Amino acid sequence: MRILLTHTPDARARYYGEAALDELRRLGEVRLNPTGGLLDAGALAALARDCDVIVSDRQTPAPAELFGKLPDLVAFVRCAMDIRNVDVAAASAAGIVVTRASAGFVASVAELAVGLLVDLARGTSAAVAAYRSGRAPEIRMGVQLAGSTLGIVGCGAIGRRLAGFAAAMGMKILAFDPDPDAVPAGVERTGFESLLGRSDFVVCLAAATPQTRHMMGKAAFAAMPRGAFFVNLSRGELVDEAALLAALDAGHLAGAAVDVGMAPDQMPSPAVAAHPGVVATPHIGGLTPAAVSHQAFDTVRQVAALSRGEMPDLAVNPESAARLARLRAN
Repeated sequence: MRILLTHTPDARARYYGEAALDELRRLGEVRLNPTGGLLDAGALAALARDCDVIVSDRQTPAPAELFGKLPDLVAFVRCAMDIRNVDVAAASAAGIVVTRASAGFVASVAELAVGLLVDLARGTSAAVAAYRSGRAPEIRMGVQLAGSTLGIVGCGAIGRRLAGFAAAMGMKILAFDPDPDAVPAGVERTGFESLLGRSDFVVCLAAATPQTRHMMGKAAFAAMPRGAFFVNLSRGELVDEAALLAALDAGHLAGAAVDVGMAPDQMPSPAVAAHPGVVATPHIGGLTPAAVSHQAFDTVRQVAALSRGEMPDLAVNPESAARLARLRAN
């Protein structure tokens, strides 16, 4: 089996460790990305020529034209959950199976959420920045999390983990999610507008879809109580950044924290990150050894299934994997 790993050296160091790479090499001949940069469709097709499997980082796009150039490709394995830049329909039409990794970052993202809530409530980043610049920080009254209300927008696995942490800290918890079964016991399920109007802290964890684009916009921020805080740990597309900055400039929001945004690779946008009312982190929610190892080894496990001619359990188009029979015959 011939396998292309698209990660650059830097991306391999962060997201695909040597242990996972060694296991991948036990399954076949592994070809690495030698360019040091993100591959476009043409470069990816050239590198993946005669490969059976592509194991892809989250940034590398897989448009329709790619699949038409790779007659030997059996599977496109994404080392991430996000496959929005993969043309699954085109892959399916070519008989190529597309897979994704499972969410190994639930604990790490929920833990970062807690850290950002504490930071916003107590102004720790601002104090550290002042001291490091040689200034005396402002001594300001903080907000106690115990007794405050947390609103979770999107109560998936991360939202449920965060709800458990918040409950342990004595917070009242509201959740908005279209799926009534997603909201755990002890958490009040409520409507979007109701959640916004009743929450001291709003954490956005909703999935990015055309329907949720800019769900946190001018009207949503206006619906939040004056002095409330906002946190985004999902995707940049969910937030109208101009509306967020306006709410901060007007003093309606007391602060915001973002780990994602509209800059490349879902990084916070510079204008948002530089705002004095914002605590920004560079898309590190899932960047812990445990989370990264989980997703890398998920791809190893799926490639192992493919090497046996079996359908990976995380395939998104199993009904269209006509080329899988080639590996069964080997």
